[in-house]
Amino acid sequence: MTSLSADTFASKVSAVQDTYADASIGNVTGSNAVNVFLGIGLAWSVAAIYWHMKGKPFVVEAGSLAFSVTLFTIFAFLAISVLLYRRRAHIGGELGGPRGHRLATSAFLFGLWFLYILFSSLEAYCHIEGF
Repeated sequence: MTSLSADTFASKVSAVQDTYADASIGNVTGSNAVNVFLGIGLAWSVAAIYWHMKGKPFVVEAGSLAFSVTLFTIFAFLAISVLLYRRRAHIGGELGGPRGHRLATSAFLFGLWFLYILFSSLEAYCHIEGF
């Protein structure tokens, strides 16, 4: 949780000091990528060592990433499109501008996140069929 608050603070400072908020978006994206890769890598390393110590192989059943990757690509394209549109001067930048634009953008990006979690969960628990 410390990383989340530090990342949030650093991103807020970057957004306030940068004209176009590029640094804050890069900070959030980069720190989240590091957190995810480190979290997954560390957990898998511990599991592999644990099962090796028991004399058994560490087996993870193969699955399809096609659904998640396709969903992520579509949502990433939508999010980047919104950020590029928001960069127009009359709107006030990616994270700035009038309160209504900020709230609409926040709600849209939160909605994309929520839909990604929802669809991924439904596919993982076989409520909808992936490809």
